Amino acid sequence: MYGALKLIGFSVFMYLLHSAGDYRTKHPRFGGGAHPWDVLATWDGWWYEQIAAHGYHPALVPVPGAKGLITLEGNSAAFFPLYPAAMRLVSECTGLGPYGAGMLVSVVASFVAALGIYAVTARFGGRRAGLAAAGLWAVWPGSGMEWSVYSESLYIALAVWACHAVITHRWLTAGVLTFTAGLNRPTAVALIAALTVAALPALHRHRRRDGMVRPLTAILIAPLGLVGYLLWVGHRMGDYGGYFKLQTGAWAHTFDYGSHTLDVLTSVPVGHFDYLFAFPFEDIIGVAVVLLSLLLIPLLIRLRPPAVLVVHTLLTIALVLGSRQIFGNVSRYLLPAFPLFIPLALQMRGLRPPTQFTLLAIAAVASGSYAGYALFELGVP
Repeated sequence: MYGALKLIGFSVFMYLLHSAGDYRTKHPRFGGGAHPWDVLATWDGWWYEQIAAHGYHPALVPVPGAKGLITLEGNSAAFFPLYPAAMRLVSECTGLGPYGAGMLVSVVASFVAALGIYAVTARFGGRRAGLAAAGLWAVWPGSGMEWSVYSESLYIALAVWACHAVITHRWLTAGVLTFTAGLNRPTAVALIAALTVAALPALHRHRRRDGMVRPLTAILIAPLGLVGYLLWVGHRMGDYGGYFKLQTGAWAHTFDYGSHTLDVLTSVPVGHFDYLFAFPFEDIIGVAVVLLSLLLIPLLIRLRPPAVLVVHTLLTIALVLGSRQIFGNVSRYLLPAFPLFIPLALQMRGLRPPTQFTLLAIAAVASGSYAGYALFELGVP
């Protein structure tokens, strides 16, 4: 289900790139290349290739004379190490270059994530609901990032299976997966908090020492990947707040308690695009995704799922909407909030698989534009 739908959407995406041809006139780092598929390794993908090939050189380098939002030069330390490390390992084992290795990691991880989404959802509504959820993962806005040189697929694969491990009370597995996810993306803080909240009742129930060891160990090791990387970057920079200064000064990304999101949500409905980082077509999709997510939250809570799913979803949404960033990217930043698929999947489980696939295939055709082309060519992914 997942692979067939992704092939449909990916083929449409490549066709749109080829037919429009805009990539031919853009810089190879910024949405351009010699072939349509080169676009998949631009923007953040370029940084990941550089890390995989040359490693890190953390530094806070001021831009001479800069007084606006961007005051620091971009540095690879803003990108977490797990994905480029996986690229490097795969490259050395297979002989593929950084691009091929990155694509292989992302594609394989996307199938692992799809299987995890199926497994979690099937616990609520059976096999057909699981299939529907895996299909939704293939066509969701932002899903164009799943097959690209970006870290989303790897992070979500780890997050999904960490949540599954919590649900099945495999605490050490959950702790290790969460630790690993913390080496991949900073939004792992939502996963760390979700595991902790889910483990606290287990500690209360198992007052005997032998019953407390595993959940307590999971709580202790879960944040070490994220915290360890931030401390290492800070040490190398000579400033333990260096990572956050780099994000703010080089990319203008900072937590502003939703001020920028509110600006966008009050501007786009009246046709205004004079806010920071405006990309009209991409932002309209982003607004639709935010509204859909907010509609699905009460439906998810009504199902009374395990706490780990609720906490992870709510914190992921809060982190995304509470940050100042390129708004159109919320469609990919919200991909980790996979439990939002569950209410929709439960409604689709009454459909026979051929009907499910037909409906999702139509969405997959459209996803070539709204989930792929809009991100990479009509905005900045």
